Amino acid sequence: MEKTCKIILVDDHSLFRNGLRGLLAAHPGYEVVGEAASGEEFLTMLPALAADVAFMDIAMPGMAGDEATVQALGLQPDLKIITLSMYGEEVYYTRMMTAGAKGFLLKDSDFSEVIEAIDTVSAGGSYICHELLVQLTGRLHTPQRAQSLLDGGEELSSREQEILVMVCRGLSNQEIADELFISKRTVDKHRANILEKTGCKNTANLVVYAIKRGLVEI
Repeated sequence: MEKTCKIILVDDHSLFRNGLRGLLAAHPGYEVVGEAASGEEFLTMLPALAADVAFMDIAMPGMAGDEATVQALGLQPDLKIITLSMYGEEVYYTRMMTAGAKGFLLKDSDFSEVIEAIDTVSAGGSYICHELLVQLTGRLHTPQRAQSLLDGGEELSSREQEILVMVCRGLSNQEIADELFISKRTVDKHRANILEKTGCKNTANLVVYAIKRGLVEI
């Protein structure tokens, strides 16, 4: 029998929580086991709930979503937190990413993306909704302070980090090959090595990885 994914909804708008709870209830394999209208309420109930995933609003009265995320992961490190917000500004997602969130959705995302996000983070990956991913890859750049990392990080070679940055900018393997004057086959090999070394499964994971390590910034 397939394991049911247990979910907590953290949002100060009851109407939104009710709507999402209803959608999830109609979808087999997912169960809402708790709801909270604030970060403080969420942290109080968390120890008593064997939750797998929490949907976390960013802007709430009292404790903000990023602080609630940090404290929640201190209590339950295996909890997967998905940011779900009406705000599309990158600063909010950088804050939540730094706090430890694994997924990023806008409140007007399709429900199919909600399910995809749950499944992806439950499997150990990161998820960024399509709209945000397009925004991010179009605005990422390499900061001056990341140059030392590009000169030789502990996990990736300088060439691999260079290619990672270009992947995060949305370039295809062929476009990377053309820009670096190397063969596409060489880029394919580097990209495979990057995925293996970082444990990332897709571009969304790579973007999160690169931002967290200061290789790119918004």
